[in-house]
Amino acid sequence: MVSRFMQPMRIAIQWCYLVFIVYLGFRFYQFVTGLRAGGVPLLDERPNGVEGFLPIAALLGIRDWFATGSINPLHPASVVILLSALIVSLLLRRSFCSWICPVGTVEELLWKRGFSLFKRNIRVPQWLDSILRSPKYLLLAFFIYFIFIKMPIEQVQGFIASDYNKIADARLLDFFMNLSALPLIFILLLLLFSFPIRNPFCRFLCPYGALLGLFALFSPAKVTRDNNACVACGVCSQLCPVYIPVMAKTRVHSPECIGCWRCISHCRAEGALSMKLPGRKIAIPGIIFALLVLVIFCGGTVVGKMSGNWKSAIPIEDYVRLLK
Repeated sequence: MVSRFMQPMRIAIQWCYLVFIVYLGFRFYQFVTGLRAGGVPLLDERPNGVEGFLPIAALLGIRDWFATGSINPLHPASVVILLSALIVSLLLRRSFCSWICPVGTVEELLWKRGFSLFKRNIRVPQWLDSILRSPKYLLLAFFIYFIFIKMPIEQVQGFIASDYNKIADARLLDFFMNLSALPLIFILLLLLFSFPIRNPFCRFLCPYGALLGLFALFSPAKVTRDNNACVACGVCSQLCPVYIPVMAKTRVHSPECIGCWRCISHCRAEGALSMKLPGRKIAIPGIIFALLVLVIFCGGTVVGKMSGNWKSAIPIEDYVRLLK
């Protein structure tokens, strides 16, 4: 019965993170605006954690960390946040995408609204779906190749220390505050397509999600179906936001599984579906799964702060100089 409350709980957690991210972004906007207006920020200091919007900086930071053994102090939170998301995925599927990611929250809201309006969501043919999912893996391969293989470590470190990277967060803010025609059209089309199609950006374009999916392949927790209890109603397959044929699986290994628990929560046969560890004997209770997602991801932030790898070491004078 506890699994019935999983979806309201998951959605509440999603929206709490979304509200927090909007608040964090607004504080950073105040910080940058204050510096540009008169060199005196409206806030006492730059809000930490905005590096969550800098996944490329995080990959560069991880490459530098591998080479030096320490996290670069310029955008350390980006590395901590990415590592936290990877650990969550390694242990608990791609649950970062369905429990925490603000983009996933917005897309889920839109396709559910589309289902309410049109009484259905469009599902592309399997062969086309496989082709459309390839760009996110190609983008991931591109970033991994150039950052971890092609770029010498000296070049990586030089870019991290560059003026461009120092205010990458402010540049990203400027990008969204002053959208040109092409990116604006692209974003509007994504939002529009999110009504009839479930999670188009997350499913087809997000390299971050592709990386988490590869780590999730090694997750011990997997949706498991009990053949004896299953009544073959097909609800689990119909409700899966990434169209995994759950009813045809004994154990879901797909990197597309986002650990949202929709299939388990809406299963009509008691005990037919559960999130189980290897061996298919130990089932993870829903409340424990939710707590683990929060503890592991939020715990990364705590560890980052305690180890001194959270607050950026970029001097306020550099922000004043570069933003002007």
